[in-house]
Amino acid sequence: MKLSIIIPAYNEMETIPEVLKRVRAQPFDKEIIVTDDGSTDGTREFLREQPDVKLIENPRNIGKGASIRAALSHVTGDIVLIQDADLEYDPDDYAALIAPIVEGKADIVYGTRFTRGRPKMRLVNYIANRIFAFLATVLYGTKVTDEATCYKAFRTEVIKSLDLRCKRFEFCPEVTARLLKRGYRYAEVPVSYEARTHAQGKKIRWYDGLECIWTLIKYRFLRR
Repeated sequence: MKLSIIIPAYNEMETIPEVLKRVRAQPFDKEIIVTDDGSTDGTREFLREQPDVKLIENPRNIGKGASIRAALSHVTGDIVLIQDADLEYDPDDYAALIAPIVEGKADIVYGTRFTRGRPKMRLVNYIANRIFAFLATVLYGTKVTDEATCYKAFRTEVIKSLDLRCKRFEFCPEVTARLLKRGYRYAEVPVSYEARTHAQGKKIRWYDGLECIWTLIKYRFLRR
């Protein structure tokens, strides 16, 4: 099965070369699709020089969700996997992440950071993540331990069945809500995680947490 790896990137010049190196090292039939979201630090120019990267260039910074949506129209693989452009997640986890899909046991797989104990992250971030997972579990009747994880893998036809509307970090709760509501088979696998700080380039803010909660609730009571 062919793996399509989508990487939304915004001002990630310090990490994107190593991320691409680690992604390329994975022993799969794969394509790498990067959406540069208006970078101004040399990320876009670097990506233009990578012959094996399908590069999509947003004219300005419009958000992670919009960047993933732009990349989906270029996917040719059987499985779609989301990879951040920083070094918080390790591509060596790809094999475990896609295994339930390859084996025909799941349509959606999330890489969970919370089944091996508490990962190293700020307490406020830990609490917020536990709230998101609890809400997803209660609202959609499926045990979710890490709703906001970057590592999400989907059968391509499943993720493409959605007319996604997300612009920023509400990508995570939108796909979680809408796909679980449709009853697709869901699985989780443990993944490694090395948190970075806002000073190191982490871009999510407190109001994105409120948007996540609202999105989970909103899609529970909408028809689609």
